Amino acid sequence: MNTTHSILLIAVMSAVVIFLRAVPFLIFRGNKTPAFIEYIGKYLPYAIMGMLLVYCFRETPIMSSPHGMPELIAIIITAGLQVWKKQGLLSIVVGTISYMLLVQLVFA
Repeated sequence: MNTTHSILLIAVMSAVVIFLRAVPFLIFRGNKTPAFIEYIGKYLPYAIMGMLLVYCFRETPIMSSPHGMPELIAIIITAGLQVWKKQGLLSIVVGTISYMLLVQLVFA
């Protein structure tokens, strides 16, 4: 793959992303947002987070050592930090770092 091909790929992908992000603003310009769209906007992020949690922990070995303890401890740290500080990025970064430290150093 040459440089021109890579640049064209990035340009097309960027244009598609920008277009998809702009479509809702173009469709609902000046109009009242439908109740269904407001409902999706309110509850879909929580559903996505739930699905990501299920996906991430679907193969956690709870029947063999360490019985999912690094994952459980990292979840508790992440959730506790989120409740305490209410900073999503901070919670994710600290939770990820704590999980990696637990897996590499404590439960190795």
